[in-house]
Amino acid sequence: MRYLIFIKHPSDYGDTEVPPELYEAMGEFVEEQIKSGVFLDGAGLQPLAKGTRVRLAGGEISVTDGPFTETKEVVGGYALIEAKTHADAVALARQFMELHRIHWPEFEGESELRPLEESA
Repeated sequence: MRYLIFIKHPSDYGDTEVPPELYEAMGEFVEEQIKSGVFLDGAGLQPLAKGTRVRLAGGEISVTDGPFTETKEVVGGYALIEAKTHADAVALARQFMELHRIHWPEFEGESELRPLEESA
């Protein structure tokens, strides 16, 4: 089953220097997952200042450029994976967050896993 994993955190880390050790560890981790056929796609997202929201509310569409000051949490990246079981998907997300715990102890955030709808 395919899962989309969102990496979320309470603030925009856009101008924060990410430890190079985290990038190195994530690169190795992702490479392993690509070779095993688990990791299909993924990337970090640029800061909120570079984002745009297109919102439909009350029958009207509005467009707002970032940054978004009212944001309670920020989606910082995503991964599209193929996992045999839900438990395997959770284990992968835990491993990813463990890399952050080890290499960027100040980071706070979460991984949200959502299974994709199966196509007919």
